[in-house]
Amino acid sequence: MRTKYVFDPYLALIVAVGQLVIGRGASWGQADTREPLDPYAYALLLAGPLAILLHRRFPLLTTAVALGACDLFLIGGYAYGPSFISPAVLLVLLVLRGRRLMAWFMAGMTLLSFLAYAWLVGNRDPLHSVWILTSIMLLMVVAELVRTVRERRAERERIAEEEARRQASEERLTMAQELHDVLAHNISLIHVQASTALHLIDANPEQARTALATIKTASKEVLGEMRSVLNVLREGAPRSPTAGLDRLDELIERSGLKVTLKRVGCRPLPSQVERAAYRIVQESLTNAGRYAPGSQVRVRLEYGERELTVQVTDSGAPTAAVLTDGDTAAAVPGSGNGIPGMRERASALGGTLVAGPTGAGFQVEARLPLPEETS
Repeated sequence: MRTKYVFDPYLALIVAVGQLVIGRGASWGQADTREPLDPYAYALLLAGPLAILLHRRFPLLTTAVALGACDLFLIGGYAYGPSFISPAVLLVLLVLRGRRLMAWFMAGMTLLSFLAYAWLVGNRDPLHSVWILTSIMLLMVVAELVRTVRERRAERERIAEEEARRQASEERLTMAQELHDVLAHNISLIHVQASTALHLIDANPEQARTALATIKTASKEVLGEMRSVLNVLREGAPRSPTAGLDRLDELIERSGLKVTLKRVGCRPLPSQVERAAYRIVQESLTNAGRYAPGSQVRVRLEYGERELTVQVTDSGAPTAAVLTDGDTAAAVPGSGNGIPGMRERASALGGTLVAGPTGAGFQVEARLPLPEETS
């Protein structure tokens, strides 16, 4: 694999311009005590920016070169100030790029070289040494703080990305569950009505016509609901529930069963509770039509202060197989996902769902918690 070299041309250019401009101004200001700039001094001032260009590839070598150029600049008697920029920038880059041990080692070498130069020129004032130490330590501490801030920001961004992926995964699971419920109910209804139509097409054409009309309505409904669910994949598509209790009468009408609906109380419901309640009733009617065709079904919705109770009970049919809590039947093959899927919906909202035989029939009862009503 070929290595892609990454340079820092803009930073190197800024440092080069800064060192040359500051160096020129410092040379004028220190003309009485320091040597004027000459080509050798300019070459030393440009060595640091050149080291910045190659720093990613050779971090230790380039930092040492910049420090050496700074020391030679000072030993040459040129103005104080401009040559310090490159070593400082490279020490900060070492910290920010994760080479902290190397950075602190080079900071120690920088301190020793500056103290050695001070002693070489006869400046043995302890306060001057303390000032050099304080300046280098302050530089390194600031670099460490910047590194910490950047790492924390990167960590927050990583967590935000993981949360976004988690939410996207949950949305995909929700869509899969919605599609399962829509397809299971409507295809089961189509199957039952198609069987009815085939059975009655010769003996009772009118009832067969009614069954075929129900098939047409159900197929149109399943296409519409699938489109509504899949629309959430499109950018800017509304993320509203695909079904609610306001469509319960329509669901019952096209179920092909004798259904009695009773509502006890009334209050606004959160959209996720409405959708879960609708899907639980839908799946219960699907199971009743599949395993107890011709049975009578009672649907009861009780709006309490703290929970919504959904109860679906069928009377059973003489030819129906016994439906167990695992959603299997002895005589009729099933997917095995109906009741577990309803239970998952209830559990996701902090509620409960109980399903099992009752007398000759079968009953599903879900309790979905509701927020307190505000006046």
